[in-house]
Amino acid sequence: MAVPKRKTSKARRDSRRASNFKLEAPNLSECPQCHELKPSHTVCKKCGYYDGEQVIDMDKKDKKD
Repeated sequence: MAVPKRKTSKARRDSRRASNFKLEAPNLSECPQCHELKPSHTVCKKCGYYDGEQVIDMDKKDKKD
């Protein structure tokens, strides 16, 4: 079995572990109804449409306030 000759320093170990860590911005798509940017596969927060159907009635939501 292979045995390391020297101790791996914390800097070398941590830089190796951090090399594949990357944050990405969320992919946004345009709403076909109101043309606002929204995350894909979610209901539009502005108009309440998802996949061409109105899922949330935004008029009723505004009246509750």
